[in-house]
Amino acid sequence: MEDRRLNRLKNYDYSRNGLYFITICTKDRIRYLSDIRDVGNAALGVPIIKLTEYGEIVDKNIKKINDIYRYVAVTKYVIMPDHIHMILFISDYEDKSVNCGTPRAAFPTKNVSQIINGLKSISTKQIGFSIWQKSFHDHIIRNEREFLEICNYIDNNPINWVNDIYNQNYWR
Repeated sequence: MEDRRLNRLKNYDYSRNGLYFITICTKDRIRYLSDIRDVGNAALGVPIIKLTEYGEIVDKNIKKINDIYRYVAVTKYVIMPDHIHMILFISDYEDKSVNCGTPRAAFPTKNVSQIINGLKSISTKQIGFSIWQKSFHDHIIRNEREFLEICNYIDNNPINWVNDIYNQNYWR
């Protein structure tokens, strides 16, 4: 039996209002989701992310999160070859004008684990097999400085990927 370290904060309510930085990895870090194409010098050019067929499915399902879950929004995300980074915003406030009558799930949850498991489950069903590593990593964003740093990290992840490959440093 595999020993698994719990990676959620003990006694923390993951349906609480707030911002959550989420990382979801593919099984065995296989590059199922995208290909990053270097455009000249990565420091000067911006690498292009070309989604695979599986990446396209996942992208559509990430975009649906805003429609399905009443009090949840994906504020930023990037689909890398073997992982996804996203920021989930959970709030009790619902702007009715944004919804414009879009149907929602009958009993939508706003628990982070259920949202991520739903994304992985529907993507697995559409792909035909599971591409996902068990669980996911989360970080509760506690202030504006952290939020801005994480947004910058997400924005620069494709550039860092290209630089890591050139430097043979595979830590991401």
